Amino acid sequence: MCELLGMSANVPTDICFSFAGLIQRGGGTGPHSDGWGIAFYEGDGYREFRDPHPSIHSPIARLICDYPIKSRVVISHIRQANVGQISLANTHPFTRELWGQHWSAAHNGQLANYQALALGTYLPVGSTDSEYVICWLLNQIRQHFPVPPAQAHTLWQQVHTWCEELRRLGVFNLLLSNGEYLFAYCSTKLHWLTRRAPFGEAHLCDLEMQVDFQQHTGDQDIVTVIATEPLTSNEAWQKMQPGELVVFQAGEKVYQAFGRF
Repeated sequence: MCELLGMSANVPTDICFSFAGLIQRGGGTGPHSDGWGIAFYEGDGYREFRDPHPSIHSPIARLICDYPIKSRVVISHIRQANVGQISLANTHPFTRELWGQHWSAAHNGQLANYQALALGTYLPVGSTDSEYVICWLLNQIRQHFPVPPAQAHTLWQQVHTWCEELRRLGVFNLLLSNGEYLFAYCSTKLHWLTRRAPFGEAHLCDLEMQVDFQQHTGDQDIVTVIATEPLTSNEAWQKMQPGELVVFQAGEKVYQAFGRF
């Protein structure tokens, strides 16, 4: 099954350390060798890299590790193909425009009977269940909220309802963002941690690499990292529960809802 990586921060932050650990699992320490992708939100801009080849051998992945792109929100994915051939079109994350914003999402899991869901404006380009249901979810948002709601929590509550509906079809772990909020929904497996002052040293699980964040951060910095499996061996990751949705903004948890079945 695929693995997810996300980041929400209150200041532009690079994700090189966490990403260096993740890509080891794309054909090195893990079997997720069917492509990878990463999306960066930089102010009103959006930058995306996708590659259908194993991340462990990808020159583009090495470029990302060596090129510290500063971003407040990041979504990344390494793929182990279940539905759909190995191709660039089937490589996550998937992106669509909504409300004049880039909405990006990546999915981990496998779903049944998903094609019974009626689509609208957004249609899949590739042949994965993941892209299909992400299009469905964005269509639901667009139909129910033609403009951004005045109270953001009404959107968060509704997204949780729709994610619960998709969880009934199988395994549905999701990262979704519009550049301001990062939604993390857990069907089976997802973890997160928040780093803030006093910062310490972290050690990757999949690579002999460590970093002292005290040397690279300010006292007011807040950075939350979400991953399918913990990426570091010496930090306390919080395990999410099946059906749980957590929404992050500027590194802080701003909403949490739990499963209904």
